[in-house]
Amino acid sequence: MDQLLVKEISNTLYVKETQVQSVLSLLDEGNTIPFIARYRKEVTGGLDEEQINEIHKSWEYGINLFKRKEDVIRLIEEKGMMNDALRAQILSSNKLVEVEDLYRPYKEKKKTKATEAIALGLEPLANMIMALPNQINIEKEAEAFLTDQVLTVADALQGAKYIISEQISDNADYRKALRVEMEVDGLITSKAKKNAEALDEKHTYEMYYEHVEKVSKIAPHRVLAMNRAEDEKIITISIDSNIDAMLKYLGSKILTNSNSPVSYLVKEAIEDALKRLIYPSLEREIRSDLTSKAEDQAIEVFAMNLRNLLLQRPMKDKVVLGVDPAYRTGCKLCVVNEQGTVLQKGVIYPHEKFKGEKEAIERLPLSEKIVKQFIAKYQVSIIAIGNGTASRETEAFIADLLKKNNLDTKYVIVSEAGASVYSASEIAREEFPDYSVEERSAASIARRLQDPLSELVKIDPKSIGVGQYQHDVSQKKLTESLDFIVSNAVNQVGVNINTASKSLLTFVSGLNKTVSENIVKYRDQNGAFKNRAQIKKVPRLGDKAFEQSVGFLRIVGGDEALDMTQVHPESYEPAKKIMSMYHITPELFGKPELKSIVEKIDRAKLQQELGIDKYTLADILDAFIAPLRDPRDQFDAPVLRNDILHLEDLKPGMMLEGTVRNVVDFGAFVDCGLKEDGLVHISKLSKGFVKHPKDVVAVGDIVKVWVLSVDEKRGKVSLSMIEPR
Repeated sequence: MDQLLVKEISNTLYVKETQVQSVLSLLDEGNTIPFIARYRKEVTGGLDEEQINEIHKSWEYGINLFKRKEDVIRLIEEKGMMNDALRAQILSSNKLVEVEDLYRPYKEKKKTKATEAIALGLEPLANMIMALPNQINIEKEAEAFLTDQVLTVADALQGAKYIISEQISDNADYRKALRVEMEVDGLITSKAKKNAEALDEKHTYEMYYEHVEKVSKIAPHRVLAMNRAEDEKIITISIDSNIDAMLKYLGSKILTNSNSPVSYLVKEAIEDALKRLIYPSLEREIRSDLTSKAEDQAIEVFAMNLRNLLLQRPMKDKVVLGVDPAYRTGCKLCVVNEQGTVLQKGVIYPHEKFKGEKEAIERLPLSEKIVKQFIAKYQVSIIAIGNGTASRETEAFIADLLKKNNLDTKYVIVSEAGASVYSASEIAREEFPDYSVEERSAASIARRLQDPLSELVKIDPKSIGVGQYQHDVSQKKLTESLDFIVSNAVNQVGVNINTASKSLLTFVSGLNKTVSENIVKYRDQNGAFKNRAQIKKVPRLGDKAFEQSVGFLRIVGGDEALDMTQVHPESYEPAKKIMSMYHITPELFGKPELKSIVEKIDRAKLQQELGIDKYTLADILDAFIAPLRDPRDQFDAPVLRNDILHLEDLKPGMMLEGTVRNVVDFGAFVDCGLKEDGLVHISKLSKGFVKHPKDVVAVGDIVKVWVLSVDEKRGKVSLSMIEPR
């Protein structure tokens, strides 16, 4: 079985069987996916994290499917009803639903009309009818089955038909064929309920009040939207298929003798089986399958957006003023230095909503004075403004202040998604015990700009709003997917063990919450780590955890230069030999002259001399060239602004530059500096056909867009990424 499953995974994922076996062996030994992807390339043939994860998931599904097959075979054997043909059918099934269909006739049933009829002794009569004899007086035959509980011939025949209906419904081949019919040619239809408009005040689901489309064509996001509308009692949903064609199919399989005098009873049983048993069951199955696929798509989009958000380019070596906007309670300020340490906090009241209060006249100039003092005192490079309540009013205040005073400082709007969750969390209370919730938020907004990854890992990924319908999908599947994405992002970037928070360390390969806390405690008690070997002294960090994590833990300015690179200590020996052979000193790491040395190396010859694989050699040489390589540096930097854009300033055809904030099935939302993000519909992302927006744009991308239309009343802007002629 194992070898068959390995072969199946190999064919499905287009990887070699040896690669599948290698991955499974490495996982079985307790290795993590990031570790395998980074440090066992020679074993897996260079598979990346996604491929390894897919192998892992496919293996688990295959094992669970096989276990269910074994259970079903055992249960049928216990009834003494197993045969070679059925066993072969079960073992060759590729989906759980196929196994369950084959098991259905043998399954212990709850009380049904058919089981009641069987209990009344009517099964022989049903068999008599299903034989479709050429000559029979079925009414006379039925008289033999009359009892105190079966009072009339009509009752006996009805009971027999119930038994036939259930037999037809339990036939796996019939169900499979009819399911395909519904999936290919069926229509999913939604209709508004009587009180729909009252419940749907914002007309969110108006397009589904009268909606019809093919089951095979419906977009995943529409499935989830319709499900939500149905849950909110706004619409009803059904799947409409060609009943006549389905009845004709069943008749062709079952009515082998249409001239039989009992064929009319079989026809009635077929119709009852389809309408009462098969159709509702298949409708539920197909809707469940549509929902499952839609959930997978929504989770995939959320995960992709989260990954791109986490890997946004950090604004390194900048002093940032974080602003958490508000009206009544004032805008909270936090100045954060290049290392993310808060230097000063404050509050300003710049908004017109206070113009009726006593000190209103003094508040605006005072607010300007405070901000100017902060900028001057700490040489603030960038002001990070949260995009929550009062964001655009605060932006107008900041833009006006910078313009009036001719300041070089720029500002940027930062997504606050999940900031409120962080601010009230235990992590935030530990970091800022004497701060208010809003002050913590201001500090977090500043840090999000400096290092999005380090700050966002402190928040439950589900609270970071970069998806669609995330509350309508399986939360277990969503959590697993997002945790995988966060872990990959953290390990891809690497972590400075001397500055990383507990939250960030928790996502490092091989580490858990306890060990991460112990690392921080050890660091607090003993000072900065001087070398990777010292990490072994951390309590509860065993040999396996050290092996899995150490390559992702960087030490800058320590005793050993290789400790700041992605080279694993297990490869230090060949790395040092290379350094000796080519006179490479730690001082040369990252210098242009080292790059020219590496380019001249005969890699094949060196690989043979050192007895190492090509992947390890490549990693070592890359580490020499870029010891502190950050994969995030390849992405666009945030758009910095010094003036505000108003909705009334926009005209169709105007070109703008903006940041992609969210990617969904039907398009992308772009922040161009307006109060609301503009929508680029999927049809306006490119001149060519776009299967999904994620194929064209990603969260964090800086894009040029052109204004298509402006709805000032609703505050909506339609954009296009296709340059007008």
